[in-house]
Amino acid sequence: MRFFGFLLCVALVGFYYATTPSMRAESITLAPDPQNGEYIYFAAGCGGCHTAPNAKEDAKKTLSGGQTFPSPFGTFVAPNVSMHVDYGIGAWSQDDFVRALRQGISPDGRHYYPAFPYTSYQGMSDQDVVDLWSYWQTLPSSEEKSQVHDLSVYAKWRRPLGIWKMMFQSAPDPQMLDAELARGEYLVNTLGHCGECHTARNVFGARSSKNIFMGAQHPNGKGRIPAIAGDKFDWIAADIAEYLKSGFTPDYDVAGGLMAEVIENTSQLSDQDRMAIANYLKVLAN
Repeated sequence: MRFFGFLLCVALVGFYYATTPSMRAESITLAPDPQNGEYIYFAAGCGGCHTAPNAKEDAKKTLSGGQTFPSPFGTFVAPNVSMHVDYGIGAWSQDDFVRALRQGISPDGRHYYPAFPYTSYQGMSDQDVVDLWSYWQTLPSSEEKSQVHDLSVYAKWRRPLGIWKMMFQSAPDPQMLDAELARGEYLVNTLGHCGECHTARNVFGARSSKNIFMGAQHPNGKGRIPAIAGDKFDWIAADIAEYLKSGFTPDYDVAGGLMAEVIENTSQLSDQDRMAIANYLKVLAN
C-alpha cells in the first residue's frame, strides 16, 4: 500500500508540474509600427471573433466579445478584449499580450482554451506581434463584461490543458519555400489560422496531423466545412484570390456564414498577399 501511495504522490506531483502554466517572459524590444499592426489585425481575423454579434461598420472595432462558438465540448463565448482596464485587456503589458498569443496563457496564469487559436498564432514574428499590440491599444474600450463559457463538466477544469499543449501544441516546421510561397504559408497557417476550421479534429479537439485542409465537420455538428486542398479543390489561383477579395466563387455564388466574416478581413489585404495565399493553397492541392 505504501508503494502505491508513493506512486500516487509521484503521479500527482508530475501532473502538477506538467500542467502548471509557464509564465516565462517573452520581452521583445522592437520599434512598433501601428500601421502594419492594423494590417496584421485584419490578416489574423481578430475582429471576426471578438466583435459583438451583428456589429456593423465602426462598431466592429469595439472588441466587446459575446459571439458564441458551439463545439463538442460545449459553447465557447468570445471575451471582451477591448482596451477597457477592468473588463477588457487594457491593463495588460506587451509581455502579457505576447504570452497569450504564443503560449495560450493569461496574465493571471491560467491556460486559455484552444478555441483561441494560439496554436496557430505561436508562429507570429516578433515584429508582427509588437505591431499588432501597438495597433490594438488604439482601439476603443467597452464596459461589456465577458460571458462565461457554457461547457461540459469535464471541460471546465483548465489545468489539464497543460497536458493537451504538451501533446498537441507543436512549433511549426520550417519549410523550404520561395519568398512568395513562404509568405502564403505564413498567411494561411499562422495569421489566417485557416487550418483551425478546414482541418478535421480528433477526440481531444486537436487538429488532425493528416488530411490537413481537407475539410471538417462543422463544430456545431451541422454541415461540413469544405476542403481547401487536395484534388477535389479544383479552383485556380486567380479564383481563390478573387474569392478572398470579393467573396464571389467561380460559380458566382457568394460567401456566407462565418466565411463572410473571413472575407471582410481578407478583402483588406493586398492583391499580392491574396495571390500568395492562393498559390500556397494550390501547392497543397497538387
